Amino acid sequence: MARRVLLIEDEPNIIEAISFILTRDGFTVHTHEVGETAMAKVRAQRPDMIILDVMLPGRSGFDILRDLRADPDTAGLPVMMLTARGQARDRALAQELGADVFMTKPFSNAAICAEVRRLLAEAPRDA
Repeated sequence: MARRVLLIEDEPNIIEAISFILTRDGFTVHTHEVGETAMAKVRAQRPDMIILDVMLPGRSGFDILRDLRADPDTAGLPVMMLTARGQARDRALAQELGADVFMTKPFSNAAICAEVRRLLAEAPRDA
């Protein structure tokens, strides 16, 4: 069964691009666009990993990451932060909150695929 990636992103062009490249690489991609309902989507989808934008409507990706790490059911879920905000303080906050990878936009398709493959290879599969 294909590994499931939940992309939490509000920019349609980014959603389309990442969904395309990851689906082509053999992953199942689900998407969500609203920060304030993202945790409900995570619980409903039970993804193998999350790609999380920082700037989302309703709630920031940092707040969502904080919630993910605080919940025992999602604390170990691999999370790639993907953002146009590449300042050092954003990178430091993502690391402090427990992001596995911090990647800035624009991104390389090959880099996204490589990081997703690496994170999922390191993550245990659901029993």
